[in-house]
Amino acid sequence: MPTYTGISSEAFRHPLDQQAEQALRSLPGFDLIARKFVKFVYERPQFVYLMGNTIEVGPRQYSTVYQIFRECVRDLDIYPEPALFVSQNPLANSYAQGQEHPYIVINTGILDLLNEAEIKAVLAHELGHIKCGHTILIQMAMWAMSAASTLGELTFGIGNFVSSALIYAFFEWRRKAELSADRAALLVMDDLNIVMSSMMKVSGGSVKYAHECSLQEFIRQSENYQALDEDGLNQIYKFLLYNGAQGMLLSHPFAVERLHFLREWATSQEYEQIKKGNYRRSPASGAIDVDVKAQAEQNPEAEKLKQKIEELQREINKIKRSD
Repeated sequence: MPTYTGISSEAFRHPLDQQAEQALRSLPGFDLIARKFVKFVYERPQFVYLMGNTIEVGPRQYSTVYQIFRECVRDLDIYPEPALFVSQNPLANSYAQGQEHPYIVINTGILDLLNEAEIKAVLAHELGHIKCGHTILIQMAMWAMSAASTLGELTFGIGNFVSSALIYAFFEWRRKAELSADRAALLVMDDLNIVMSSMMKVSGGSVKYAHECSLQEFIRQSENYQALDEDGLNQIYKFLLYNGAQGMLLSHPFAVERLHFLREWATSQEYEQIKKGNYRRSPASGAIDVDVKAQAEQNPEAEKLKQKIEELQREINKIKRSD
């Protein structure tokens, strides 16, 4: 499997990820939240919790998983090596957080459900978030929503600035960030089927009935999902499902949609050039620096996304008034 020495995250970041981040940063209230986040939020409490309630992976603790993890760290040229923890949780899930000292948490549900190659794809995906600097914005979004809903402006002074549009923008960006992390997984694995198989199993896999699951059928399901867009009403349903129609905003795209984007990239010239060693090596910028302001006015795609978020807020307000 290839090793991408010196690779910059800008070599594989999905353009929708970049555009959504620029739209997010351009909205009123973002800069204030960024300043408050840096002032009030510290990584140490969460790290202490993980040290006390999970298993830290190392050479003599989950040694196989650690070796897989180190290969991913090497292949994406990430330094220093993030920490890795295993949490006792049957839910097949994993996540990456931390800015100064990033870390990954992987649930036992992942280890029990997936084979070693698929586990590697999951770890590479989470390392992709770290490589792209996503973790700071993910934590900022979680903190902003919690502070605004629980403590409000009395404690942090952000209550009046966390608008619905800003929350929608955070979620829109989080969903698009997954597309970049999926690309990181494909780069490390160099095998599209393994990455797609891990997505399928996390979506609805079963250890007992694994032999009855077909990746080709899941790919066909992905194609059928895309075909739903031929009916304009279905596009509206998809839009609303992502943005709170069932009572919550979704932080991840549907797996079948992620398959669609990743399959497109796997056949692209961009992906082929990266595999040949022709990729951007300059340090990534923007995502990890909460003080950098987006230049949305210079990016028409970012401006379109911003308008889409504003339209969503107006539509949801109409629904609320009609209830």
